[in-house]
Amino acid sequence: MEYLLTYRSAVTEDWPVIESLLLASSLPLDGARDHLEDFLVGETGGATCCVGRYERYGDVALLRSLAVTERMRGQGLGKQLLDAIKARARSHGIDRLYLLTTAAADFFSQHGFSSVERCCAPAALHASHQLQGACPASATLMIARLGLP
Repeated sequence: MEYLLTYRSAVTEDWPVIESLLLASSLPLDGARDHLEDFLVGETGGATCCVGRYERYGDVALLRSLAVTERMRGQGLGKQLLDAIKARARSHGIDRLYLLTTAAADFFSQHGFSSVERCCAPAALHASHQLQGACPASATLMIARLGLP
């Protein structure tokens, strides 16, 4: 079954649901609340079912906090949300989207990301909580080139 998602920017009242989704997905909370307005909230039937965001660093960004409610996993919502985040990033002039993952490299490689060595990360990304230690050194760094119009 494919769900029709609607997306909106997060508001302060969304934090408890976002925090719960991140914790349930074993994703770090470091810096997440500080960038609440950057979260994209996916809803279906009036209920939040997925969230995600990126942190912008010039013309590159770091994908953070992509999470789908446990009961809705495996139904294509992660891909739909990722596509919406990529479109949003593209519209903001971002041409490269990076991420760090410890468990979802296969998912992301199926959706346009490829692994790169950490030494290849742009210097600007080193300001992120992720690269400063929120993600372990064993996490895989990946990149998607978004192809600006």
